[in-house]
Amino acid sequence: MEPPPGNRTGSHTDDRSDNRSDIRDFLVSRRARLTPEGVGLPTGGRRRVPGLRREEVAALAGVSTEWYTRLEKGHIGGVSEDVLEAVARALALNEDEHAYLLDLARAARPARRRPHRRRDVDIPAPVQWMLDGMTMTPAFVRDGHLDIVASNALCRALYSPMFDSDTTTDRGRANLSRYFFLDPGSRDFFVDWEEGARATVAVLRAEAGLEPHDRALRELIGELSTHSADFRALWARHDVRLRHEGVKRLNHPDVGHLDMTFRSLDLPLPRRTVHDLLVYTAEPGTPSEHRLRLLASWTAPRATPTEPVHPSH
Repeated sequence: MEPPPGNRTGSHTDDRSDNRSDIRDFLVSRRARLTPEGVGLPTGGRRRVPGLRREEVAALAGVSTEWYTRLEKGHIGGVSEDVLEAVARALALNEDEHAYLLDLARAARPARRRPHRRRDVDIPAPVQWMLDGMTMTPAFVRDGHLDIVASNALCRALYSPMFDSDTTTDRGRANLSRYFFLDPGSRDFFVDWEEGARATVAVLRAEAGLEPHDRALRELIGELSTHSADFRALWARHDVRLRHEGVKRLNHPDVGHLDMTFRSLDLPLPRRTVHDLLVYTAEPGTPSEHRLRLLASWTAPRATPTEPVHPSH
């Protein structure tokens, strides 16, 4: 087993230390949720704190207690992926948490030169044309900050409380996390507000692990932490989710209750940026589909007569 990474000095020390607290808090929180009996270890005597001890995680991962202790303090930049795999297994990380741990390690490497995955880029016109062509399907594109950077008319009708909210930016851009935590009306709009709030924070947490030096993202997290006790409590849980998809239940102010299935898809954009394309559908033959069709009829553009096309000779 490789030795723990030692202290390094140099021009990249400050960059590397930026995410040490995230690494420490994440590993501690994952260790705290495990029990000895759950991982096949003897329970032993009385425990002062919940979860496994550091030496128990170290034994499960096949490393020394000293080595794991340094890892849990944030010294992760020089650790191989094989060792991180062993730690992930010891902590019983799920797929999203495992990916998050690897992102934290990559971000901590001293000579990191990886381009940012999320950037504020212009949405190409063909992407907007694609959205506009989905006349019976609410759809939008979001960036890593959960800003809605492009949407179609039916999406804006479906999410009208969010787009009309005071939490939209000066540019008229809606943000899912700001609406969830800074607009009290979101609790009426989202039937399963608690689940949606947890998922929203978990998606932001995954993005923060991927881009720890993203100043705009850090400012957003600071804003939400300052103004929302609910956000602070959920952020401290260190839950991670790479994707958010499933069923969204909404109380729409105009058409009533809607059960919407939604799915997230990667959308590669210029400058090696990747945003998420989210598409919503209602189950055919249900009241939700009928109500969605009603919304679509209100947002459909009026047909205009066109001149006949004559073939050229």
